[in-house]
Amino acid sequence: MPNIKSAKKRVKVLANKTAVNRMLKSSLKTSVKKVRAVIAEGDPASAGEAYRAVQRDIDRAAAKGVLHRNTAARRKSRLAAKVKAAAAQ
Repeated sequence: MPNIKSAKKRVKVLANKTAVNRMLKSSLKTSVKKVRAVIAEGDPASAGEAYRAVQRDIDRAAAKGVLHRNTAARRKSRLAAKVKAAAAQ
């Protein structure tokens, strides 16, 4: 445990930031799971809508620094390919 006042404050601030980042990552994972479930159902129209919502969430996470921008781009690309393949079937 830190003894210096500023170090104590940093511990509190980091705990809050960690909680927010964990929340954002968790909600992002949930929304990605929803898109994959819609793709598995085989409804291309709702899969496209769900993908657009997830794309927004991924971009927001990258903007806030929760995800690296290359990671965000990779995830969006892979999901888009799955949505496109589901629409082609």
